[in-house]
Amino acid sequence: MLLVPKQLRRSGMTGDVPYYGGRLTPAQAHAASHPNRPRPRPAPDPLVALRQLLDAGVITAQEYQDLRARVNR
Repeated sequence: MLLVPKQLRRSGMTGDVPYYGGRLTPAQAHAASHPNRPRPRPAPDPLVALRQLLDAGVITAQEYQDLRARVNR
């Protein structure tokens, strides 16, 4: 029979890292201090945005042509 403290028998409660009696492992400490930040969304294509403004009636066809010419420079 193997005598193991209760804390070490709880290895499954923290995932695949051993449980150290309430203290965080180095991997857990790193993960806690470096939370996942959402990645910024890429900027929308300006021509698609202009087309959506034209379709919604926010800008006129002439304004669309002028702005499109400015974007393509």
